[in-house]
Amino acid sequence: MSELFDAVDALVASRATLPPPAERKRLRAAHGLTIDEVAGALKVRRATVSGWESGKTEPRPPERDAYARLLDQLAELYPAPSALEEPDAPAVPTTFTAAPAPAEARTLSTGPAPEAADMTATENTQTSPAPVAAALEAAPRPAGTSRSTSTSRRPAVRKAAPAGTPAGGTDPRFENGPLAVIDVEDGQVLAYCTGGLVLDVPAKSIPALVDWTLREAKLGQPKLSGPGKDADPLIVLTEAALERYGLPVALTDEERLAGRIPEGHKVIKQLVRAEWKLTKRGFGPWARIYRPAQGSERACVQLCIPSWNALDTRHWGEAGQLPPAELARVLGVYASRVMTPRGSTAVTGLELMTALHPPTRASEPDESGKRHSEHNPGSLGKDPVDCAPCEAPDGHPLLKDLPRFHVRGPAEKLFEEAYDWARPMTDAECTLRHLVGIDVNMAFAAGANGLAVGLGAPTHVTAPVFDAKLPGSWLVDLSHVDLSRVKVGKDKWVDLDASLLPSPFTPKGDRPEGPAWYATPTVAYAAELGYDVTPVEAYVRYENGRYLDGWYNRLRDAYLATMADLGVHADLSPADFLAAMDGYKERDPELAIVVSAIKATVKGGLGKLRERPRGEGWRPGEPWRALSRPTWRPDIRAAVISRTRINLHRKIVKHAAFTGQYPVAILSDCVVYAAGGEGPLDFLPYRDGKPLPGGFKLGINPGLVKHEGTQSVLWGEEVRERFDAPELNLARYIKDGTVTDADNGE
Repeated sequence: MSELFDAVDALVASRATLPPPAERKRLRAAHGLTIDEVAGALKVRRATVSGWESGKTEPRPPERDAYARLLDQLAELYPAPSALEEPDAPAVPTTFTAAPAPAEARTLSTGPAPEAADMTATENTQTSPAPVAAALEAAPRPAGTSRSTSTSRRPAVRKAAPAGTPAGGTDPRFENGPLAVIDVEDGQVLAYCTGGLVLDVPAKSIPALVDWTLREAKLGQPKLSGPGKDADPLIVLTEAALERYGLPVALTDEERLAGRIPEGHKVIKQLVRAEWKLTKRGFGPWARIYRPAQGSERACVQLCIPSWNALDTRHWGEAGQLPPAELARVLGVYASRVMTPRGSTAVTGLELMTALHPPTRASEPDESGKRHSEHNPGSLGKDPVDCAPCEAPDGHPLLKDLPRFHVRGPAEKLFEEAYDWARPMTDAECTLRHLVGIDVNMAFAAGANGLAVGLGAPTHVTAPVFDAKLPGSWLVDLSHVDLSRVKVGKDKWVDLDASLLPSPFTPKGDRPEGPAWYATPTVAYAAELGYDVTPVEAYVRYENGRYLDGWYNRLRDAYLATMADLGVHADLSPADFLAAMDGYKERDPELAIVVSAIKATVKGGLGKLRERPRGEGWRPGEPWRALSRPTWRPDIRAAVISRTRINLHRKIVKHAAFTGQYPVAILSDCVVYAAGGEGPLDFLPYRDGKPLPGGFKLGINPGLVKHEGTQSVLWGEEVRERFDAPELNLARYIKDGTVTDADNGE
């Protein structure tokens, strides 16, 4: 008999009265519930609840009874405003929802979708942790929601977007964001955009997809500066999309080495027939498909193919393995805070410089009212300039007359690189228990901040008077600089143990033995330490400016905003900062990927300033492709690295002068000290919460430091003894303590 009663109850519940879709959403939002929480409680997919609230689908037993009970209880707690209370409140149409919760997705639709529309959506039942509530507003998690199934190719009705959606903006041309991830579900091609928006894609070929992207998708990003250009839309192709459009899911070894598919591939033939063109890099992981611009109108689409290794795991982690909606979120946050990716993080870092300082601008109208293209002041211009011979890397055309196996020394070659230095520990340091590594946040970005760099060609000067404000390369003897006695203030000299300090003038920390080429920041530091500098000759750049300031500011803001979303804020106390940094990546792994990509954009962009030949049959003495760019500027790269290394050495000297503590090892922007405790606060001198002026300071801002890792002194001595290397650089392994034989050439 009880089974019969249960059957009757289920039959009644199957006809339970539910409020209208808009009221369902209002009740959920009023109680502060997310779609994920409701879906988890009812054991359904997130997209299913979204479909119930949008009116596209209706719940069925047994979930309908539980959903009705939830709504009834919420209605008792949050009764709807009566008509007397709000006489002028307009009725909410069923085709336009109220403002959704931050984690909710946008949808475009031209009509009601079939009952099974929610079955094609991406499942996402993960809830966001409390520490990253702000992240949901700044960069909401996308969700696969209901999509348009109308036969119309252009969506007509927009539903409300999540608060703080990082895509779109006010420009109606790009209202759907900068990019879309193309995937195939149940035979339907879908475009996952930022903010959770999902579009139907009618295109049945790559040429048709390009055409749809430019004509109907409303994808792209406004220019970053007045004279610049709008960013081209980015289309990311999943493995399923590659199969749909006749492209290989993975490249063969031959194609991978070539960086592209063969010219005779059927998809390339389709593009040629449709009069689309490819750049010189061909159809590879970051293909660009375009037609020649008509006036100011561009017709260009950037493709990104993760399964072809477009998203390098060293910088993008597991982004290429994410579901389409989550991948759209990661790339969308990066695009909104940095720029739409133009290739690898290195390529994007370089393109960001140009986007912020375009080489040309429109002139004032002439007598006939026409404007012309002219040089944009503060930019590098549109034509490349030759570097100085000392700045040229080996194999450069400027060096083609050198003997074949000639090795240039410091007096012939500018060699400004990051630190790779270590020393044996003293007896006193061996009595301490721990080795603590601290790492400078965004060190190379901080080195670029406020730095004057050359904008034009160098001028050769003999016996110049050194000018710290003049960018250039200087041949000068700094071997007389003695670190045992240095100036640390306007008139304050201190005595130090020079044997425990690296030289600031060489990457290996060795004291220079005679004249050598240095960038301006290095020579200026020698004068700052209280020593005379007398250059023999120099290549200086009288046309100069703070070209990288805007680049630094944008990357800094992107980094700080994303770290704040992860719960690490710029105004935290030292102890709170260390606590916030502990496990920050686990709070939102997707945003942690964005942080990694931003940092890689800094280093990669600077590295591209001195890009070396990349195959292509190059031979020493011949030009290579990168030399044709105005952004091929090894002098700018050298100046940034010089300033970064000098900034670090200055802090080390201040710390040693105040505490008597010296570093054990330095690798790039990581410094290791022997300490009695396990953390940075056990050796960094803080007084009343304030750090040593000019020394190391804990914090998330670029130039401040964070905890890199801690190992025991016994670990350090055991590792050095195992490899019979008293000066093995422990900074390389301080993070997790893992050292393999391969790391040491065995």
